[in-house]
Amino acid sequence: MSPFSRQTGTRSSRRKPRGRTNLLDLKSSALVHFSNIAHQVAYPGGAIIFKEGTSADGIYLVCLGRVKLFATSSDGHRMILKIAGPGDVLGLSATLNALPHEVTAQTLVPCNFKHIGERLFLKFLESHAEAGYLTALTLAKEHREVFLGARRLALSPTASARIAQILIELAVKEAAPRFPMELTHAELANLAGTSRETVTRLLNQFERDGIIARDDSNLTILERSQLEKLAN
Repeated sequence: MSPFSRQTGTRSSRRKPRGRTNLLDLKSSALVHFSNIAHQVAYPGGAIIFKEGTSADGIYLVCLGRVKLFATSSDGHRMILKIAGPGDVLGLSATLNALPHEVTAQTLVPCNFKHIGERLFLKFLESHAEAGYLTALTLAKEHREVFLGARRLALSPTASARIAQILIELAVKEAAPRFPMELTHAELANLAGTSRETVTRLLNQFERDGIIARDDSNLTILERSQLEKLAN
């Protein structure tokens, strides 16, 4: 198994991942029901799916592409909380709690979604225990990602460590050492709690040290062990 196909952590703490972890993994009658009530929607890169503070209109299951989720302060400062990809469900918490969206969702690249309205989705969960189980796993994953992001910002001692952690997380999402770098240096800086200039300097340093390689819009992790040392 590729080291990029699982969550980061020490070898002793790694466990075999669950076989099915999100709503893309539905089977049998639940899958048929889901397909009947879901609508395929597509958005170009840079599109707003929903805005922070607006009412939820249901869930968006990401099938293709990447989406950044961010919160905005009263003075207009943005904080990127997560980069969502295939299998992630946008608007889930707001839909289940009947509350406004906590974040804004904006596509980084052209994206495809399966959208289900609030009432239909809640009835769907009531009808299929399997769907409820996978939704619970999705919420648990979201909780873990928020926790890891907060820990990275609060406890990682250097910008170098935070950037290294983010690069590893992006590779894990792609399950491969080479992945499209769809974030700008400013967006990486936002995720890492540092400046754009620092991100540019560190990426150049990682490349000079042979830890990563960049070509066009892709980034390849050449020395995973070295990056993990920096991250820790």
